[in-house]
Amino acid sequence: METKKTTRKAVSKTATKKTGKTPAKKNAAKQLKDLFEDSLKDIYWAEKALVKALPKMHKNATDKKLKMAIEQHLNETEIHVKRLEECFAALGKKAQAKKCDAMQGLLDEGKSIMEETEAGAVRDAGIVAAAQKVEHYEIATYGSLAAYAKVLKEKVCLKNLLATLNEEKKCDELLTKIADTAINSKAK
Repeated sequence: METKKTTRKAVSKTATKKTGKTPAKKNAAKQLKDLFEDSLKDIYWAEKALVKALPKMHKNATDKKLKMAIEQHLNETEIHVKRLEECFAALGKKAQAKKCDAMQGLLDEGKSIMEETEAGAVRDAGIVAAAQKVEHYEIATYGSLAAYAKVLKEKVCLKNLLATLNEEKKCDELLTKIADTAINSKAK
């Protein structure tokens, strides 16, 4: 004979399947602060991974302006890592990275684009596209994190996150300008 608890569990599993709701993990974020800290770990991993990936993109790029933009963004990304470390310190936490599946996927795609294109303008166009996908992910992430920091009244984090968000937007704009004024036309 089934107990009430067992029956409720079975009904709950069935209801979850029918509604498409995803059950939360045991250590799931319960408050905005938890989500904020977890998201900081995620983007911290992402920025550190990007520090490793950008030199490969730089090496594979041939357009002078693109190479300069990648080099500049590498320098900025190193600063982004430091800003995130300041955020962790302001929260009284040790800087900790948690693998970012989204960034890993974007970096894997960028690597594939380089492998699937000949060196020159076509590869440069692919590098720009891959880099902009990364920038758009970062813009979305930093925008959300800044909104969380504002609600949580985390002033140091908010200042750092907004500074990085601004740099990510400028990088995206620069990549668009480089692609539109030179690279895409050469890649025809």
